[in-house]
Amino acid sequence: MSRSRLARAVVPAAKASKSTKASAKKPAAAKAKTSSSPSAWKGLPRKARKPAMLPKSDGDAGVQAYIASMEPWQAAIAKRVDALVVKHVPGVRKAVRWHCPFYGVEGQGWFLAFAAFQYHIKFSFFKGTSLKPVPPIGQYRDVRSLDVHESDKLDEKQLATWIKQAASIPGWDGGSTR
Repeated sequence: MSRSRLARAVVPAAKASKSTKASAKKPAAAKAKTSSSPSAWKGLPRKARKPAMLPKSDGDAGVQAYIASMEPWQAAIAKRVDALVVKHVPGVRKAVRWHCPFYGVEGQGWFLAFAAFQYHIKFSFFKGTSLKPVPPIGQYRDVRSLDVHESDKLDEKQLATWIKQAASIPGWDGGSTR
């Protein structure tokens, strides 16, 4: 085959119509659909929906609305932690800030916040480095966190100890420059 004839044979194939390109992609698209079938995901944790993006608010109502918007397994854990905070911190101040529930003591700042993610709930203690024992996860100067997954057993005794300790020390002031 001559060079010009070879070039002519290649050019029409490169300029395939949109319908030809779409039909060429169908087998791959069909394959992708089968890999996302529920049977393909067996053994992996379920992906949770995102909780409500609630506006800034003070009081228990916003916190309870956030908890109600969570997946059932997340809401059950969050309700238990909320009850622990109410039980061990008299006069606790509750609020929603940055779309997450916050717990604090008036005049001392915030000591705990939590947020729901796809596969876990993160409970963050703002002065976590001062707690004994120190919660396991930390990327920021004083903040330490605990991630709780659906399959985890919540250690309520340890959590209650951290809550009492965190509420008794000055917490995070929310970034104010007072």
